[in-house]
Amino acid sequence: MLMTRLARWERRTEWPLAGVAGLFLAAYAWPILNPTLIHSLGAACADIVYIAWALFALDYVARVWLAERRLRFIARHLPDLASVALPVLRPLRLLRLVALVRVLNRKATVSLQGRVAIYVPSSTLLVIFVASLAELDAERGRRGANIETFGDALWWALTTVTTVGYGDRYPVTTDGRLVAAGLMLAGIALIGVVTAAIASWLIANVRAVEMDTEQHLDRQIATLRIELAEIKSLLHPASPELSGDRVPVDNKVAGGKPVPG
Repeated sequence: MLMTRLARWERRTEWPLAGVAGLFLAAYAWPILNPTLIHSLGAACADIVYIAWALFALDYVARVWLAERRLRFIARHLPDLASVALPVLRPLRLLRLVALVRVLNRKATVSLQGRVAIYVPSSTLLVIFVASLAELDAERGRRGANIETFGDALWWALTTVTTVGYGDRYPVTTDGRLVAAGLMLAGIALIGVVTAAIASWLIANVRAVEMDTEQHLDRQIATLRIELAEIKSLLHPASPELSGDRVPVDNKVAGGKPVPG
């Protein structure tokens, strides 16, 4: 089957865009993790962030142009649209990391268990890390904030994504609460995927046991049929006519009655 133009474009650009996403993440994280970064390096990181945005925007426009059904493509790739249409909202800039998630999704195996083994752990670590960065960026230095270090932000992200929510750390800004809402939804989605994978694994194991049991019963039934056939042959030997031997019969009498000669 021939690949479409869109599929060829995505295959050629997925790894370069994943590299751009990784560079964007580094440029976004460095000033947050090191608030005392000198101005020139901070400005370089900001330039990289906007260059990455421009490349993602170019990729999105190209994909829309190459799609056979453009409106349908836009409707099915809303996170990609948000990542290029909302560059001024700092927390939503992290949606540009969708390119990394897309590569992970394509490289995961076809089975649900394979996706859980590869896709879920890597995506979870990425989500927790970037949510911690976004929360720290939104909260640090704000009035009444209690998330002032990356350790605080990481602890908050872990308790939030697992839906535990101790309440010792919580956002007080609008941007921070927006990040929290997104992380809560991500946590619910991840729990749903893991639950579905466990259920699928249990069902597969039950089906395997049932198939083994059925095969064992079939073998037992076949054995019983053979034994019954052998017993039947012993109790009811083949008739002489069928065996080819003929027994002499008086042609004058058959069953006590004369037979015409």
